[in-house]
Amino acid sequence: MGNITIKEVPYNNGLTYLTSSKLFNDFLYFPYKLFKNDKMWVPSFLMDERNTFSKKKNPALEFCDYKIFLAYKDNKLAGRIVGIINHKANEIWKRKHIRFGWLDFENDLEVAQALLGAVEDWGRKEGLEKIVGPMGFTDMDKEGMMVEGFETLCPMACYYNPSYYPQLVEKIGYEKEVDWIQYEIPANQPVPEKVARINAMIAQKYNLKIVENISKSELRKRYGKKIFTTLNKAFSGLYGYVPLNDKQIDFYIDIYLPFVDLKLTCLVVDETDNVVAFGISMPTLSRALQKSKGKLFPFGWYHLLRALKNYENIDLYLNGVDPDWQNKGVHSIYYSKMNENYISLGAKMALANPQLETNQAAHIWTKYDSKIAIRRRAYVKHL
Repeated sequence: MGNITIKEVPYNNGLTYLTSSKLFNDFLYFPYKLFKNDKMWVPSFLMDERNTFSKKKNPALEFCDYKIFLAYKDNKLAGRIVGIINHKANEIWKRKHIRFGWLDFENDLEVAQALLGAVEDWGRKEGLEKIVGPMGFTDMDKEGMMVEGFETLCPMACYYNPSYYPQLVEKIGYEKEVDWIQYEIPANQPVPEKVARINAMIAQKYNLKIVENISKSELRKRYGKKIFTTLNKAFSGLYGYVPLNDKQIDFYIDIYLPFVDLKLTCLVVDETDNVVAFGISMPTLSRALQKSKGKLFPFGWYHLLRALKNYENIDLYLNGVDPDWQNKGVHSIYYSKMNENYISLGAKMALANPQLETNQAAHIWTKYDSKIAIRRRAYVKHL
């Protein structure tokens, strides 16, 4: 037993967090201390983490409130958590939920209880009924606690946590809300002949084509907003999703599209040049981020540039199909095209992005030699 105290990271004039303050830096760097000797942990880009919590940078904070809490045991930092009230999500889904995210803690039940209890207390004060997580401000943030697959190296866009996290969270009374699954697929396996034949028939029947021979600037200008419009439509019925507004779309276009590898990207368009399906993947940056410790300077850029030229292991990041085109086999077209590109680039293994286990599109991988490598869970508890 020890003495546990909770501190809230203070606001600056009630508008934003002091993202250069000592307490905020303690929050930001705590995982570096916690996972110092854990070879499976992958740090985030520190600059992106700071920007996520800045109202000047992150448009989602126009409709989200949040609080950052730190837990100290015997005056020693032992855990962190973020409580989030996404007002737009609660309005759209007609729920009274508070979210938790950025949850990290030592292997200590009392510390976990204190952290989650701080968010629970805030939720009760706001008249909310359930707490769910781990989730972020939007679905573009990391979400889902690992419950299986701890031996698999996570992509940089996904949470990593040790196996004691779900064990302690469940002891506190949290239960499964939804699961996301990530498939691991040998990237050098040929596209099944039957799949290739059906894809050609689908493309011809609906007058669809794959966008090729395009520059990054043209991709951004011509298809940037169309990609995220399709994403909004594709995700609209999925658990807790809140459509991205124009500010958020511009925000993510600026962040992601300049770094897209065109050889690992596939857009399927109709006869009016609208994006009906897309897939975006990248060489895995996980080991490079471990070496750079989440920083570009002084030498992080070197590790990242080397990783971007190594196609041995691939991470899938974003994909979607316009609902008007779902159940027509269109998702198979861009998966197969990307598969062909993986083979030509000498890729060996691909890790799919987290997809809800209830999402039928996730099961395209069962047509290939594949296995579920990671399972992630959103937990829920009544307040």
